[in-house]
Amino acid sequence: MNHKKLKLLVMPNCQELGEKVNKELKKLNKEEENYLLDFTPDRFSNGEGKVRIHENINNVDLYILSDIGNYGITYSYHGMNHSMSPDEHFQDIKRSIAATSGHASKINVVMPLLYQSRQDKRKGNESLDCAIALQELETIGVKNIITFDAHNSSVCNAIPRLPFENFYPTHRILEELIDKEDIKDLLVIAPDMGAMERARYYAEMLGVDVGVFYKRRDLSKVVNGKNPIVEHMYMGASPEKKDVIIVDDMIASGASILEVAENLRNRGVNKIFLITTFSLFTEGDTCFNEAYEKGLFTKLYSTNLTYVPEEIKQKEWYQEVDCSKYLALIINTYNKEEDPTNLWNGKKKIFNKIKKKLEEEEKQMQFNL
Repeated sequence: MNHKKLKLLVMPNCQELGEKVNKELKKLNKEEENYLLDFTPDRFSNGEGKVRIHENINNVDLYILSDIGNYGITYSYHGMNHSMSPDEHFQDIKRSIAATSGHASKINVVMPLLYQSRQDKRKGNESLDCAIALQELETIGVKNIITFDAHNSSVCNAIPRLPFENFYPTHRILEELIDKEDIKDLLVIAPDMGAMERARYYAEMLGVDVGVFYKRRDLSKVVNGKNPIVEHMYMGASPEKKDVIIVDDMIASGASILEVAENLRNRGVNKIFLITTFSLFTEGDTCFNEAYEKGLFTKLYSTNLTYVPEEIKQKEWYQEVDCSKYLALIINTYNKEEDPTNLWNGKKKIFNKIKKKLEEEEKQMQFNL
């Protein structure tokens, strides 16, 4: 099939991941061609910005890769060092689209962390930012949106005529977990009712049971935009003497998931693994350091799909899962207009990996005897 020329416009907030994706695309296509687009994102000292593209993009299948959660990107604003917010990152995506001047044959926006994904529904008189942002992208010419583990995938109903590809890095995380950890008698835990579907998927992949915590909240108060949690109530199989994985789409401050870990520790579990697609660390890593020292969890597994400071990546309790090969495969598949079915489910691969590990352990036991 004669597919369009592929180019990656990698925003500065996603440079490391973008370079890895570029290398993986070269391997997939057995080419030495550089897929990275030559462009410059400029910023004036009063905060205004612009994007300039320095090469021909006529008839190009363009993929704009942006990590809107990267708070490590700064610029000089009226003489002050200013960290970029998700709003500013999203504005730069729109600038990049405007800079193409309609020359690209197709514009795809890749936001691993979906912009405003935590504001995906509303109650009463409040904003619905995620839906509005998706509609805005559609209006200015975007033909496809690719994201990972959207906080609420039903937000795609805001753009019913536009492809909204919501992928899950579940199999990549489990591959890493199985390779690196010695896990016995496993139980998957959802830290709240909203994470239950995700926990069930992990449990099905691993062929184990699942449990869930219900967050009882004080609805009369609002702290940091949320009703504070009063109590974590557990429902499900007994976690006593089991290895447990607690799964969620994102960790913000980490207070809630660590409370769940402490609750489980008090119930007599063995190892506790925290698994999340996005680790935001909105209040730093102090609470994780303290929880790890207390033995509340064994390790945190998270992807490189959004920014994590280098000092946290070096922590003994943190394990990064590289998803660049998976993202490159997704982009390559859509560029070549191939069947994306195999991108969605890595269950067979996980089953085979678990089977192989069990067989290796059994052989080792027989050898020891």
